[in-house]
Amino acid sequence: MIHPREIIIAPIITEKSGILKETQNCYTFKVSINANKIEIRKVIEQIFNVKVVAVNTIKYKGKPKRLGRYDGFRPDWKKAIVTLAEGQTIPDFEL
Repeated sequence: MIHPREIIIAPIITEKSGILKETQNCYTFKVSINANKIEIRKVIEQIFNVKVVAVNTIKYKGKPKRLGRYDGFRPDWKKAIVTLAEGQTIPDFEL
């Protein structure tokens, strides 16, 4: 079994995620590239003890980068936007 902290890598705290949190009760996380919506839902409910209504995921391709004559790419990553039930919050997520 995969450890929950291997699926949820880090919270994403930006201006846009703050607006989503205040208006739609959505929280944003950087997650494992192999995680699916069902796993993300179970892990969020287990770690933070909240009720998840919906999970939306977005995959990002790594940007091309160059250092001198060497070309490469940043790693691909995945973002999950988690909508909680009304009245539920994640207190550790506050700025």
